[in-house]
Amino acid sequence: MIHHVSSLPMQSVSFIAIAEHIDRLNGAIGRAVSWLTLWVVLVQFALVLLRYVFDAGSIWLDESILYAHATAFLLAAAWTLREDGHVRVDIFYADASPRTRAVIELAGAILLLLPFTVAVIWLAWPYVGRSWAILERSHETSGLPAVFLLKSLIPLFALLLALQGIAQAIRAAHALRLGSK
Repeated sequence: MIHHVSSLPMQSVSFIAIAEHIDRLNGAIGRAVSWLTLWVVLVQFALVLLRYVFDAGSIWLDESILYAHATAFLLAAAWTLREDGHVRVDIFYADASPRTRAVIELAGAILLLLPFTVAVIWLAWPYVGRSWAILERSHETSGLPAVFLLKSLIPLFALLLALQGIAQAIRAAHALRLGSK
């Protein structure tokens, strides 16, 4: 339900503006990293040619595919949530009224999504910290020297997902508030 900004209370406008900023941030990041899928396809094709036509290979290119795939998956997850692209069990949600959907969205964000993201950040922080402490690199001699950067995407993934959860909770609370008036 879209309302004109002038018809909303001032506090609602600021929270909705925060949700819109979060949406724009996750949309921009998601669209940017989605280009990495093209990189994955092109480099994988090149590696197949190298391997089967020229009997050659490249660990660096192999690992770059892994890095690109992980980056796209982790950093586009919040954008996918924003676009309602994640798998959902629609037992109750599909036939629910807008108010019930807002309750489900709000409860899901607060009781499931946000605790999950906090747990991921909490558990990943020492893991990432140890990797940064030694500037972890590939176990392969000619591999990429930036495993610590790859591992840093884990808490960033959780942070972006948490932000999107907050945006969804704001919208759900706003819908419930408008529905009660």
